[in-house]
Amino acid sequence: MTALWTQETARAATGGEARGPAWSCHGVSIDTRTLAPGDLFVALAAQRDGHEFVAQALEKGAAAALVSHVPDGVSEDAPLLIVPDVLRGLEDLGSAARARTAARVVAVTGSVGKTSTKEMLLTILSDQGRTHASVASYNNHWGVPLTLARMPEDTEFAIIEIGMNHPGEIAPLSRLARPHVGVVTTVAAAHLEAFDDITGIAVEKAAIFDGMEPGGVAVINADIEHAAILMAKAVDRRLRDVEFGVHAHHYRLGEVTVQPEATIVQADVEGSPLLFKIATPGRHFAMNGLAAMAAAEALGADRALAAQSLGRWQPYAGRGQRETIILDPVETHLTLQLIDDSYNANPTSMAAALDVLAGTEPADGIGRVARGRRIAFLGDMKELGPDAVALHAGLAYLDATARLDVIHCVGPLMKALYDLLPEQLRGDWTESAEEMADGIRGRLDAGDVVLAKGSLSMKLGLVVDAIRKMGHPVDTAETPRS
Repeated sequence: MTALWTQETARAATGGEARGPAWSCHGVSIDTRTLAPGDLFVALAAQRDGHEFVAQALEKGAAAALVSHVPDGVSEDAPLLIVPDVLRGLEDLGSAARARTAARVVAVTGSVGKTSTKEMLLTILSDQGRTHASVASYNNHWGVPLTLARMPEDTEFAIIEIGMNHPGEIAPLSRLARPHVGVVTTVAAAHLEAFDDITGIAVEKAAIFDGMEPGGVAVINADIEHAAILMAKAVDRRLRDVEFGVHAHHYRLGEVTVQPEATIVQADVEGSPLLFKIATPGRHFAMNGLAAMAAAEALGADRALAAQSLGRWQPYAGRGQRETIILDPVETHLTLQLIDDSYNANPTSMAAALDVLAGTEPADGIGRVARGRRIAFLGDMKELGPDAVALHAGLAYLDATARLDVIHCVGPLMKALYDLLPEQLRGDWTESAEEMADGIRGRLDAGDVVLAKGSLSMKLGLVVDAIRKMGHPVDTAETPRS
């Protein structure tokens, strides 16, 4: 196996001081819990100083460690690469990795849908070349350079997710990634605590175009209110803009058919019909899929093969993943459906998730309750600024909300929604997810379809885990899907 980094190439990239015997690594890690033998361990300072774990990393088989000093308990002649600043050293590795590859690079940002779009692109491009992508949501000031530093030299397609919490974060990460294609999935109310308004968020999202390679392609959602800001930046950077959406000039969304197990999308690409399927329900996934198709083609991918590949994509845990939970080991027809969307939430993604739940078909006549129900467990949406309470309360007036059966609320902000719900919809309110998870069995029954969604810090994953423990999930690998 070709080394990802040798002692000499890493030293040349960072300008650091190499200690110990010559080494080479096949991966880059920032966490001893997931470190594999042969990785370069990067001692970042986050909640704890990574230097505290260097000795442990070396004991677990790390090839070397990137550090700013020799840590306590580590030999002076241990395999180390010493740099003045570890994060800057990681950025230097990422920059060098980007410079040495001939890969076509796409960067994805957006208030909603960037991770799903990134994963769709991974599914598409992996069938057309050696593809490297961000892991999970590694999209911040250390996630982007880490993704780049892990990129093999022979990569043909690279997918970099770029996020932000505050103004000024996206442009430097874009300049590090130097994408050929930049995608903005949407602009919506998210991280409003750090911005005056959504216009400020649009300006920050448009900054993904600042680092793009000359002659690159800007893939823009034409349906959003602030699309003009994105298009103006594309013009300023002399990029070719490609629009997607209902009102787009290029990838125009047509009819979307949401089925219980899939979403069928009809679109038009400058006069040519485009049909693709996504193996999960949700109109918002249709938009993400259209963005992924546009970006893949801009990278040089084959359209027909891309559509075929996209048909296999499904969301992963916490991002809208659907599961069937068997509640009785003998009477296996006693099941409920779980939609795990617990990883993150803002008003736009919450509305989309509630719309998905409202469109589901519960099973009647198989549980204690004669009629299956559409049940939501909703946690606080964070970082919404001074309008946070009003944005939570506004969920009460969505059309999808009225089509549900029970809504349980978690957290102080969701109390605003809870207080506005009509009595027939109002379930329970708890301060924490732990409290809600404790009484989960009494709140659910066979035949129900259940959604769990909230910001990550609200820990709605505890509710999801409690639901799974009511029975056991069906092995989707052995279950045919229509």
